[in-house]
Amino acid sequence: MKKLSDKWMVVITVLLGTFTVILNNSSLNPAIPKFMDIFQADAVSVSWVITIFMVATGMTLPLTGYLGERFGKKQVYLTGLGMFVVVSLLGSFSWNLASMIFFRSLQGVAGGLMMPLSMALIFEVFPKNERGMATGIWGIAIMMAPTIGPTIGGTIVEFGSWHWLFLMNIPTGLLGLLLGLRFLKSTKSNGTLRFDRIGFVTVTVGMGSLLFALGRISSLEDLASILNIFLIITGVILLILFVRYELTLDEPLLNLKIFRIQTYRNSITVASVQAVGLFSGIFLIPLLVQTVYGYGAVVTGLVFLPSALFTGIFMTVAGRILDRKGPRGIVTIGLLITGITTLFLSTLSLQSPLWLIFVLMMIRGMGLGLSNMPATTAGLNSIPDELVSQGSAVNNVMRRLSSSLAIVLVSIYFEVRRTKLFALGQSLEEGSLKAINEGFLLIGLLVLLTIPAGLKLQQPASLQNKETSSE
Repeated sequence: MKKLSDKWMVVITVLLGTFTVILNNSSLNPAIPKFMDIFQADAVSVSWVITIFMVATGMTLPLTGYLGERFGKKQVYLTGLGMFVVVSLLGSFSWNLASMIFFRSLQGVAGGLMMPLSMALIFEVFPKNERGMATGIWGIAIMMAPTIGPTIGGTIVEFGSWHWLFLMNIPTGLLGLLLGLRFLKSTKSNGTLRFDRIGFVTVTVGMGSLLFALGRISSLEDLASILNIFLIITGVILLILFVRYELTLDEPLLNLKIFRIQTYRNSITVASVQAVGLFSGIFLIPLLVQTVYGYGAVVTGLVFLPSALFTGIFMTVAGRILDRKGPRGIVTIGLLITGITTLFLSTLSLQSPLWLIFVLMMIRGMGLGLSNMPATTAGLNSIPDELVSQGSAVNNVMRRLSSSLAIVLVSIYFEVRRTKLFALGQSLEEGSLKAINEGFLLIGLLVLLTIPAGLKLQQPASLQNKETSSE
């Protein structure tokens, strides 16, 4: 019983840490107008409070596989969490916009150290046939925090002081740190592991350039900017060089040969597309509720809460099914539900009742919960245990890129399409609704096109043999 308790304490420990990081980042979005007033700055300058975190995290993620193997997963994870707590305290004392952006960049580095190692630490203490349930519970942090963060952040900004957007990280972060010291399992460190300097430079500069450009783009004019075009081309070229170089090394920074494993490759496809679905929804739903139907930020936050709740509930359900039956059926059902409900969101009219959006978002949350984390877990189960931290890092990198790209493309499409429809004589509400509907239509079709990848997911041969023998 004690052993079982310790295993689940590992899940609770990393859940606290990752939830703190993701919640903090998503809760800052509603505070942008407040920061503009406080620091007397324009929207572009203040948006760096959000953008710098994304860039710093993306540049750090590829390093975590190497750092975890070189210094030990527990040590690196706790270093990241401790750094996040300290920088959160410092961030609450920000005296100008530049200092806040600097502290946010350090938070991004800390988050980049933690996120991939969270799942790797869970895998250290759970056998393959129990990982579905464990990662399903941990995944609540990944899926729920982005949806409830804006509600919490908006409430703090409206009724309290912005300083609490940083200070609220400290209690949960400290608790996660104390539990981590007690319950996280120490892993071996490899002092002889060679550091891949060329890989480090190409992937960090490449990721940084791409994420920097994507963070700057919110309109067609931004996309046509010479600087953004240069950054995107530079990022793509460097990442291509990184991939080609890594495949030639015996000790690469990221072992990209894991993409030769079909289940892992398909799990990345499913996770990336579902990240597109999640974050495009986070962008489009507030526009739908506020711009089209005229409700306020509080109602918008309430629309997300049932979705987050259903995502969490069905993520744990999916974890149990994954452990018993494998990923293929449950992930496919999740993709089907996500895709169909997203298509239904594309059929809303100006007369559609608010309760219908609540219902569709709840069912959509069910689909996300059934497919997202089971696909990721199945993919990491399919690769050698010693490569889990690297596999998790690649998974996080792909999610980061796909979600950033989704927000950029959806926002540009929305602005361009709405402007065109407005010029053709439609009202602001009609044009906005049509653009949003078309966005949901494209996303729904994309999710449904991912179903073949879900059908190709497989249990590891060792677990299949266990199921056969038990029958």
